Amino acid sequence: MNVSPSMSVTHAPKLWRRLACGLYEIVVLFGVGLIPGAAGALFVKFSNQTHPLQGQTSLRIFAFVIFGIYFIWCWSKKGQTLPMQTWHIRVLTSSGAPLSQRRALLRYLLSWMWIAPAVAVSWLAGWSGAAVLGSILVGSLVYAGLALLHPQQQFWHDEWSGTRLVTFYPTKLEKRA
Repeated sequence: MNVSPSMSVTHAPKLWRRLACGLYEIVVLFGVGLIPGAAGALFVKFSNQTHPLQGQTSLRIFAFVIFGIYFIWCWSKKGQTLPMQTWHIRVLTSSGAPLSQRRALLRYLLSWMWIAPAVAVSWLAGWSGAAVLGSILVGSLVYAGLALLHPQQQFWHDEWSGTRLVTFYPTKLEKRA
């Protein structure tokens, strides 16, 4: 991936494009999430657990790790996940360089700002089910809207991790590779 550190792009792709990419990402993550789900089903079957909530925390941690591997590998390898390729969005460092695995890990951890506050509020309020999902939806929309307050309209986890999203159309040579 050859990207000039002197790229003149300072503003992120339009917010609606990033949100559409995010919706597509959720669909992809559903498929990726089948890995810990299948592993959990096998674990429950072979460990003879009778209560469905046993092992729930370990499954969440496993899913967190699987999702992390997915994002860190994609961001450090090509700077894009499949949805980002579709919407012509790439993640780079603030200076325009490709992400290292360490930088991708930092971005992954900080990107949980999308849902962590809503989950915390839901937990403190004792909500469950649809209330938690509603809280996550509202919290995510608020977080997305906060990008409009950033000078280059980047998401705040990108600012904090030293990364940025840019519009990226591959050249003919890159499309063949």
